Amino acid sequence: MSDIIKPRVLKGFRDFLPGSEIERADLSEKLVMAFRQSGFVPIDTPVLEYAEILLGKAGGETEKQVYRFTDHGGRDVAMRFDLTVPLARFMAEHYDELELPFRRYHIAKVWRGENTQRGRYREFTQCDFDIIGVDSASADFDIVSTIVLAMKTLGVAGATVKINHRGIFNRFLSIIGAETKSADTLRIVDKLAKIGKEETGRLLEQVLGNTAKDELMEFIREDEAFGPTLERITSLAGGSNPDSDRIEQIFAMASAAGQDACLKLAPSITRGLDYYTGVVFETFLDKLPDIGSICSGGRYNNLASLYTKQDLPGVGASVGLDRLLAALDTLNHKAKPHGYTQLLVTMADSRLAPQYQAAAFLARNAGIACEVYPEARKLPLQYAYAEKKGASFALIRGIEENDRNIWLLRKLSSRTMQEYSSLEDAINAVKMG
Repeated sequence: MSDIIKPRVLKGFRDFLPGSEIERADLSEKLVMAFRQSGFVPIDTPVLEYAEILLGKAGGETEKQVYRFTDHGGRDVAMRFDLTVPLARFMAEHYDELELPFRRYHIAKVWRGENTQRGRYREFTQCDFDIIGVDSASADFDIVSTIVLAMKTLGVAGATVKINHRGIFNRFLSIIGAETKSADTLRIVDKLAKIGKEETGRLLEQVLGNTAKDELMEFIREDEAFGPTLERITSLAGGSNPDSDRIEQIFAMASAAGQDACLKLAPSITRGLDYYTGVVFETFLDKLPDIGSICSGGRYNNLASLYTKQDLPGVGASVGLDRLLAALDTLNHKAKPHGYTQLLVTMADSRLAPQYQAAAFLARNAGIACEVYPEARKLPLQYAYAEKKGASFALIRGIEENDRNIWLLRKLSSRTMQEYSSLEDAINAVKMG
């Protein structure tokens, strides 16, 4: 009987080879650039939390998806299913150490035991950014504006941010006498894009009855421009109200910033999680709407109240990195992945290894990603290795070149060789490309 364990990964989990991981890292770095340009700072929180911390307001389908277990100390613990609930705990615990309003970003893995599908896994990376400690239209728009900037920084063209307000939706439910069925109604409407109008209508009829279902289906249609849609849902929700005013203020800021073309008022956007209290938004690629939202979020003014008496209203969003990558792959929008190595210092003769390492050190100090081939092998094999790593140049010095006190620099794309009398000149040639 063999003692070898068959290597395998759990369903919904993945390994990432260097090409894929480099691409993910590059996208993350671009997102960090956009977040920092908008004044957000990084934090981190533990993967494991006490279950009562994570599940205090989750409920419904989310609670069923959480990875929860009793640890060796007999504690009831769970793995974070998003980065927002841990943020609420973080804010309550570190309130006296932070400057409000607090603008944070957090890029990390989360876990949900949900059904896998294209762009959706059980272990995935979220890229969150939030503003805590203020409830204003300006803060709400700041999140929308950062979404637009992030998409631009990533080179994603044709992204639409669909926005709605939970308050307007709840006012309308009150008008039709369905306020007590808000939670179930929100979760059904939130699935509209996935299950379609017919199935949404069927499920709503089971919860609300036929008349209320018809009224709600009329409320959530989104076939008009921003202004007419806002007028219609405001009227259906009982007339002028602060929630509609908030949406109008956000759109005015978007117009002033030249971002109104990216913004669409969509009454069907509700977000299924219970903790949202105000504006909610989801971001779709115009050419690939069926893949779902690649950046979602909203306002959650009561979440931190589970952990503190301090008033800590918040608004934020999360970029789904894995879903975004799947979308870019479908759109053939991804660049060919390359390694980080720009220059390979070949090892023509192991006796010259100290010189090769000194050359690599000089290249790295010059800002060039460089590695030394670790053993003396035939140069064509080393060139092939460099090309597979995505390197642009190979530096060569054998015994003959050492005797002549020269270095050879091979440009791998053209397979041409240039001779240099000093190492510094060869390094400068790499920097010039």
